[in-house]
Amino acid sequence: MAEVDTRPEEPVSAVIEQAQAGEDATDAQTQELALTTTNTEVAGPAEKKVKKIIRRKKRPARPQIDPALVKSEPPPQTGTTFNIWYNKWSGGDREDKYLSQTHAKGRCNIALDTGYTRADGVAGSFFCLFFARGVCPKGQDCEYLHRLPTIHDIFNPNVDCFGRDKFSDYRDDMGGVGSFSRQNRTIYIGRIHVTEDIEEIVARHFAEWGQIERVRVLNTRGVAFVTYSNEANAQFAKEAMAHQSLDHNEILNVRWATADPNPMAQKREARRIEEQAAEAIRRALPAEYVAEIEGKDSEARKRRKTESSYGLEGYEAPDEVHFARGKNAVNPRGREGYELEDQQLLMLEAGEAGGWGQEHGDEPQPQEQQQSSGGILSGSTLAALQAARVAVAEKPKAPVSAGPLVAYGSDDDSD
Repeated sequence: MAEVDTRPEEPVSAVIEQAQAGEDATDAQTQELALTTTNTEVAGPAEKKVKKIIRRKKRPARPQIDPALVKSEPPPQTGTTFNIWYNKWSGGDREDKYLSQTHAKGRCNIALDTGYTRADGVAGSFFCLFFARGVCPKGQDCEYLHRLPTIHDIFNPNVDCFGRDKFSDYRDDMGGVGSFSRQNRTIYIGRIHVTEDIEEIVARHFAEWGQIERVRVLNTRGVAFVTYSNEANAQFAKEAMAHQSLDHNEILNVRWATADPNPMAQKREARRIEEQAAEAIRRALPAEYVAEIEGKDSEARKRRKTESSYGLEGYEAPDEVHFARGKNAVNPRGREGYELEDQQLLMLEAGEAGGWGQEHGDEPQPQEQQQSSGGILSGSTLAALQAARVAVAEKPKAPVSAGPLVAYGSDDDSD
């Protein structure tokens, strides 16, 4: 029995469309194959990827407190005389005991409060004292800087980073602006709540205001000493942490530290001053002199060894001899007379070869003097001596007296 196809018949239009689609696919394949076989052009260089540097705009400084809360009240009496020009008391050498035990009204948050102000466009601007204390209401309209000091911020030694004048000596309580007699980078912190990790707590809180060089905590006395790398950061930290708290509710007593009597600390400070002086000298002298003196330039070292031997094998002149006079003298006065020595020798040799003496109308030298050039002195040396010859005026003879003692003389020793 024959099988019967029971599948439904497709319409004729669908069959035609499928056939056309198959033909189009084969045509596209043949065209791609033809393109791949006939295209012999060299591919161009790949496009370079350009990285776009997106610079973030500086944000403006925000007001730390509401300007409506600011009241112009006279400061509390801390002295004997009120100065109306500076709006503060004078004559007192200590702060009020009540104020030293009162918590500060605000605290500076460097991460949130830092921003540009009007002072960023003015060179040599000072830092905002109220910003350091966390109570500046002006924000971007402030005439002072709202950021941390850096090593590039250099001020007059007679003023601090806030523009306040220093004094010749410290106050009795080591508070206030400070003294210009010495560079103080260490601050004293008192009334600390002592715990096991107090040193880490002090370092964490005071590291917000700049790079710390050394931290020392006296657990038995509840005080700490923090030394900053930059004096301006120490000045900023003293105002920022005054009457603040650490991890507890204590009220800190922040003052300037006195000079450390420890001999090791004094040697460390002297070594730091010497390094600063050496750095200043490096910036003042040319780079080749610094490299030669410090022994960093190998070629200069070999040349120095050769030049300072002065023809003696195994001898090398010390620095005070080598750099005293000559072309390599560090002092400009020591280089006087040696800078044009090579040029003068070349000019003398050229003048001798080209008849320098004949052009100037000089008489020809005798044969005996010309033959003497083969002696001890060379011809160029003799020419230099001849050019440098200066006529010396004869001294006038004393007039002969016409008195009675003319031509008086005696061989007798008794006379």
